[in-house]
Amino acid sequence: MGNLISVKIWTHHGSEVICEERSHVNLYELASMSAIAGCMPRVVRGEDGILTWEEIKAAIRPKIYYDSQTALIALENTSNMAGGTVYPTDRVNEICDRAHDMGLKVHLDGARIFNAATALGDHVAVMTKKVDSVMFCLSKGLGAPVGSMVAGSKAFIEKARIYRKMFGGGMRQAGVIAAAGLIALEKSPARLHVDHENAKLLAEGIAKIPGLQIDPQKVRSNIVIFDCAATGMTAVELCDAVHPHGVWAQDTAPYLVRVVTHCDVDRAGCERALAVLKEVVTKKRNAGA
Repeated sequence: MGNLISVKIWTHHGSEVICEERSHVNLYELASMSAIAGCMPRVVRGEDGILTWEEIKAAIRPKIYYDSQTALIALENTSNMAGGTVYPTDRVNEICDRAHDMGLKVHLDGARIFNAATALGDHVAVMTKKVDSVMFCLSKGLGAPVGSMVAGSKAFIEKARIYRKMFGGGMRQAGVIAAAGLIALEKSPARLHVDHENAKLLAEGIAKIPGLQIDPQKVRSNIVIFDCAATGMTAVELCDAVHPHGVWAQDTAPYLVRVVTHCDVDRAGCERALAVLKEVVTKKRNAGA
């Protein structure tokens, strides 16, 4: 809803929104930017999910009356389906500067922006100072039980409140949720590096299991995506095989599996997950032999 509200504010019916093709706003928000905001996504493929200005510029529509017009650029930091990759702050600033020169707005889907800040050793306020709006999650890495926030200028927030109500997002007696969100903001960022260390441990362990493929050097935050094609199992089959052992994983493509570290996953849990993965994969390979 936070992303949809932002898209709605910055666009008009018939506008286009440039986004990376694996981005959350394109894949996992029920085409709401089209169904509700009346916009079309114009997708661009970026290396490891991270767009450059040149890639974005090539997708901007010319000012011709029979072309739908670009209104917004939507970035995602970290890039979920690219494996938690991170936008360098200089890259975001360049995109914002060039976009603003052309009269375009930039929205940041910062669902995991605090993970990105931890990976870069930077501050969220510095990383987001040039975007026009940002959404971030109080749950996910920050560990609150529920909730996301949208931030922007005073005028932007006044409009955002209207659309939140229109979309059914108004809540009464929300103080208990806000209290948990405050704790998440104040306490959780200091421990996110633990999740990143655990994700790196998982990636390095997965890389040693025959049949599983991943480049641990590309794991920047708390998301690990690996290829299981050489195991003889699809991603769904592998996820189903490890689940009875208490390991939760998600298929993201026919042979790509995603696992995520967070405050409820400790080092021992990661080591147990690696042991289960190795056992399941080895058993399948032996059965195939």
